[in-house]
Amino acid sequence: MTHQLRFDHIGVTVADIDTATEFFVGLGLELEGRAFVEGEFIDTVCGIPGARCEVVMLRPPGGGTSLELARFVRPDHVQGSPEAMANELGLRNVCFEVDDLDAVLERLAADGYGLVGGVGAYEDAVRMAYVRGPEGIVVSLTDRIG
Repeated sequence: MTHQLRFDHIGVTVADIDTATEFFVGLGLELEGRAFVEGEFIDTVCGIPGARCEVVMLRPPGGGTSLELARFVRPDHVQGSPEAMANELGLRNVCFEVDDLDAVLERLAADGYGLVGGVGAYEDAVRMAYVRGPEGIVVSLTDRIG
């Protein structure tokens, strides 16, 4: 028996859901919805009894894989490593393709979000940079060359 596998969403837990939402909407994602989730479903899925979570769903214009931002109301969030580098185990980055990498980087820098390293080119095909967004989330931005 075969089954279809489709990428549904990427989930990121944050402490300040408003700032994270503003950051990703600023990149061009569109707000799909915002709600609180609690009860048997979330307790079972997360394995945290009594959990209450605020969730924001964002989607790229025209559709595609959603980005889920989640803020735990209870229990309180557990601090991660906001200075994590690419070699630390776990989710490494969320990557978006943009039309004008330099313009996006300039706007993000004006908002206080800096590069993790620098802008690199790969085989004259793409340019890429890592930006450290709110709460240390590493966002990879790439544009096609030529």
